[in-house]
Amino acid sequence: MSADPRVSIHPDSTVLMAAIAARLITKLVDIQDRHGEATVVLTGGTMGIGSLRAVAESPAAKAVDWSKVNFWWGDERFVPADNAERNARQAHEALLSRIPVDPARVHVPGSTDDFGSPEEAAADYARRLADAAAAEHAADMSDDRPEHPGRLPRLDIVLLGVGPDAHVASLFPEQAGIREKELTVVGVQNSPKPPPGRVSLTLPAINTALEVWMVVAGEDKAGAVGLALAGANPVQVPAAGPRGRRETLWLIDENAASRVPEQLVRKGPSGA
Repeated sequence: MSADPRVSIHPDSTVLMAAIAARLITKLVDIQDRHGEATVVLTGGTMGIGSLRAVAESPAAKAVDWSKVNFWWGDERFVPADNAERNARQAHEALLSRIPVDPARVHVPGSTDDFGSPEEAAADYARRLADAAAAEHAADMSDDRPEHPGRLPRLDIVLLGVGPDAHVASLFPEQAGIREKELTVVGVQNSPKPPPGRVSLTLPAINTALEVWMVVAGEDKAGAVGLALAGANPVQVPAAGPRGRRETLWLIDENAASRVPEQLVRKGPSGA
């Protein structure tokens, strides 16, 4: 079962980033109250990194037990680990270096320092996700514990940006990654957006998340947002594909919302 999209529109990107930060802090506290720990999948880009910076700057951030938050990434550039384009490096500078994280809970996709190809890095990332799922399964003492572990741990929140071409993570229109049905992680060799080599969660992996938050700002994204919310085919419009099992939330600014179907719109300064 997956949730139909819900749209929350904010006046501009600055307000939007603050709203995403407030929502993320509140949600992580709620999840930790229920489960003791929480898992979030981060995204890069202006909105993704700006929202993480807003989390770090929020006085409410201290309400989260950051030592019990698991961090993964939806995609990563296959370049050296210290490259400024790495999502993980930008997230470290914006947030992770400013909060008391447990380094063992920060799961960064491999780089060219570690692997010879994006496919090798993708296979390693998939293995680490499966190991986390097995550990989670072993620790589950509940009555509804599944008989066997899955290939992915519980993903509470997946954050995703959207490109002007409607790509999400590193799943680009018409390419093999968006067509993948079996793998949880793919290596990308021919990204139309540099750098060409990337590692990305697949759509089936993303759609195991309890909540998917699409975070988008800018007039240049309006066409992609409109097509995605109109129900386009994900092969041509990858942003149409992500669906959280409990919630699919589009957090966007007014510039990105100009082509959103009216029946989906919910306006509010806080996004609450």
